[in-house]
Amino acid sequence: MAAWSAALICGIPGSAPGQPVVRAPAGPVRGVEADGQNVFKGIPYALPPIGAQRWKPPAAMPAWSAVRDATRFGPACQQAPYPAGSIYAETYAAMREDCLSLNIWAPRNAKKRPVLVWIHGGNLVRGASSQPMFDGAALARRGIIVVSINYRLGIFGYFAHRELSAESPDGVSGNYGLLDQIAALRWVKANIASFGGDAGKVTIAGESAGGLAILHLLAAPQARGLFARAIVQSASLMNIPELKTDRFGLPSAEATGDRLTVAMGARSLADLRAIDAPTLVARATQARFASTAIVDGKTLTRQLIDTFDAGEQARVPLMTGFTAGEIRTMRSILPGLPDIAKFDAGQYETAIRRNYGELADAFLQFYPASDIEGSIFAASRDLFFGWTSQRLVRSQAAIGQPAYLYFFDHGTPAADQAGIHAFHASEVPYMFGTIDRVSALWPAIPDTPGERALSTAMVDYWASFVKSGSPGAQRQPAWPAHNKRAAYMRFAGAPQLAADLFPGQYALHEQVICRRRAAGNVPWNWNAGVIAPPLAPATEKCR
Repeated sequence: MAAWSAALICGIPGSAPGQPVVRAPAGPVRGVEADGQNVFKGIPYALPPIGAQRWKPPAAMPAWSAVRDATRFGPACQQAPYPAGSIYAETYAAMREDCLSLNIWAPRNAKKRPVLVWIHGGNLVRGASSQPMFDGAALARRGIIVVSINYRLGIFGYFAHRELSAESPDGVSGNYGLLDQIAALRWVKANIASFGGDAGKVTIAGESAGGLAILHLLAAPQARGLFARAIVQSASLMNIPELKTDRFGLPSAEATGDRLTVAMGARSLADLRAIDAPTLVARATQARFASTAIVDGKTLTRQLIDTFDAGEQARVPLMTGFTAGEIRTMRSILPGLPDIAKFDAGQYETAIRRNYGELADAFLQFYPASDIEGSIFAASRDLFFGWTSQRLVRSQAAIGQPAYLYFFDHGTPAADQAGIHAFHASEVPYMFGTIDRVSALWPAIPDTPGERALSTAMVDYWASFVKSGSPGAQRQPAWPAHNKRAAYMRFAGAPQLAADLFPGQYALHEQVICRRRAAGNVPWNWNAGVIAPPLAPATEKCR
């Protein structure tokens, strides 16, 4: 067992003023009291996934008897540094492979309170629950309990290999990060009542890769009954690798594992398990390992969109949305993007007509050559995030569940001057009430009444959804479900109720993705516009 886990097990008996002790089924923990809340940090929810447990499903943490100190965040999961200059860059006090912990913010004397479980983003390769922007205090002041979790990332969380599949009783590998998330939800179900929470009123929420994790949990049979509502922020129903089969333009996950093993200088699973964690991350990064969940037939039984098409996803109320400037801080995800400064209108239109065929006129209407950069970013945004959000609200409505759509279109002077209006994840500090606790390179959010009012409204909407399954905020517009006149909430300076987001664009991208799915050999992700593959022929299903 790693040092931090062993140290915590020792514990210190008793309690002191300002240091609440909760005796949960998992064992007693001591936290801190702050502003009327009891806060517990770094509680392990599974055994350390190290040594022989590397690349195995999380194992249950045995109950402990001594009071465990829960006043400090646990280490971040092992990961590569952020790219230089990234506005998302964070530094962590500690980073280890032994990292499966969670944190809890609970109102003092809470009883049967609804629970929000937050899953951080970071492309499934970076991030941690300890980031200051994810502080749950403001949301907890609305009368809910907030839980945030760590889960295995990158090569530790999403690596598949034939030897791993062979040693698994289920014959599968990969998805370890997703299994960690399910284990954390099981821990919450078993223990949250001791902290004043209602295990029957758990909302799962996440943004970016965290939002993608929510889609995985909505689709995963093993997660059924562990949550009652879901919030999906800036995620995508993109296709993902299948464990043993090349499909939709992606190699099988096991074939990728074979290639990666060689690239990392190993010959076997034993060799890989012998490599220390920092070195393994460095080699995986150099080998360009793409961290993604896997259709393994067990945890994820089919492509996400197929699950939603069949109505087999979790039957829960849902809130989802995306931001206006999603792609402007994510240019690196657009492979083969031409030098926009040297790309003229004629070249742009030629590329669109080549790639979109009979749909080119409709595409150019929405994404014209008059603003090439804006059109390139908007097209990828709408195919990746916008189509997903609108698909989700339609899919939940189709199974009789209320679903709410938002569009975050708010910019600050610093972000707008940098050309990244309403950038990816820019809504997160507003809905957490942490606009004063953003990362060091994050565009500054001014401390003004307007910014604080917008944040207050968003905290209210999110907390209300956690409580009731319907978002609402004091002295703000009512937010109806999307199936009522295609309603959505636009956050731009203040909440504004609107209808029919980007008319016609959802239908265009639905047609494109339908054809790619029917073709069977073309991926659907952010490959839109000038970097799109040639449009697949129409089929009877896609007419």
